[in-house]
Amino acid sequence: MDLDFFNTLILTAKLAIITTLLLLIISLPVAYHLAYSHFKGKAFIEALICMPMVLPPTVMGYYLLVAFSPHNALGIFFDKYFNTRLAFTFKGIVVASVIAGLPFMIQPLQNGFTSLPKSFREASYTMGKSKWVTFWRVLIPNIKPSLITGIALTFAHCIGEFGIVLMVGGNVPGQTRIASIAIYDQVQALNYEVANQYSIILFIISFILLTLIYSINKSFRINTL
Repeated sequence: MDLDFFNTLILTAKLAIITTLLLLIISLPVAYHLAYSHFKGKAFIEALICMPMVLPPTVMGYYLLVAFSPHNALGIFFDKYFNTRLAFTFKGIVVASVIAGLPFMIQPLQNGFTSLPKSFREASYTMGKSKWVTFWRVLIPNIKPSLITGIALTFAHCIGEFGIVLMVGGNVPGQTRIASIAIYDQVQALNYEVANQYSIILFIISFILLTLIYSINKSFRINTL
């Protein structure tokens, strides 16, 4: 294992951690409002959020690449006001990964909120607690399994993402070449041993995360009986 191997793994972990943290911040309020609000166009918003689950990654990656182009409105905006280019950069694949990971974080959280009895909120409001306090002190502690599931699924999905990252970020060593892309490179170069090393590491991480999800959910169900 050379330095490039470890740098690729570090870059992959960095992308997954940043993406997961950003999605957690974004998804908590979004999932809360989707769970408890009723408004026209809600089905449209939910469908839009879930599009990354059904749309081929290369299709989404292509449209994001077009949007990030310095010749289009979004690309011009970032270039002008933030002096940043998103196409073929690490920042670009972070934005793409956040968009691609939305359903993997929002859906578990939304399901967690909707599964809570209505009496939880009503009792909290009756005791004079604000919506903010109710959210953090009553609702969040009672959806821990959903919270952990969303975090784990988002992280696992991010480290395994290929199509969107390749389309938006290309294959720039040290910048956008994450483990999934490195596996493809090594197979193309007939370096099966290195490809196997990357694959085993991603397999182990994904397996541990899924085991964690099932163990925590099972423990929570037993404790609530």
